[in-house]
Amino acid sequence: MTQYQWVLCPICGGKTRTKIRPDTEAKNLIVFCPKCKNESVVDIKDMESKVVEGA
Repeated sequence: MTQYQWVLCPICGGKTRTKIRPDTEAKNLIVFCPKCKNESVVDIKDMESKVVEGA
C-alpha cells in the first residue's frame, strides 16, 4: 500500500489540504492552511517540505 502524508503548514504546523506520496516532487508549490488562513510557497522532495524564501 502506498504511504501518503499531509503537507504541514510551515507557520502553525497544521495540516494543509495537500497530500503527497513518496515519489512526489514539487517546486514553488503554493499550499493553503485552513487553520491559520495563510498561504506558503514550498518545495517538496523526499516527503519533506521546505519553505521557499523570498516568494
